[in-house]
Amino acid sequence: MDEIEEVRRVTDALKAVEEIADREQRVRAKSQIMAAQVARNKEWAAERNQLIRELWDGGNGLSYRKIADRLGIKLATVQDAFRDYKGSGTHRPKADSPRPRSKPAEG
Repeated sequence: MDEIEEVRRVTDALKAVEEIADREQRVRAKSQIMAAQVARNKEWAAERNQLIRELWDGGNGLSYRKIADRLGIKLATVQDAFRDYKGSGTHRPKADSPRPRSKPAEG
C-alpha cells in the first residue's frame, strides 16, 4: 500500500470517529485518540526536525524555503527547527540577529 493510501485510511478512520452517533461514545473515542497523539507528537517533531537539518546540510543543502515546499510544511516550522522552538506559534522567540533599522531622519 502506498503512502497516500495509508494517509487516506487514517483520515477515513478519524472521520468514522466523528460520525459516532452516541455523543458520549464519540467524545470518549476522541479523547483516547488525542491522548495517544500527545505521546507521539514529541517523537514525530524530533524526526521532522532531524530531516530538516539533514536536508539543510549545514547550509550546503536545500534552502529553508525549499525544505518547507518539499515537506509540505510552513517556512516558520523549518525556522523553528533551528531555534529548537516547540511552542504553539503564538510566542515564537525573536531571531538571534535583529534586522538592521533604517537611520532616523536628521532634521
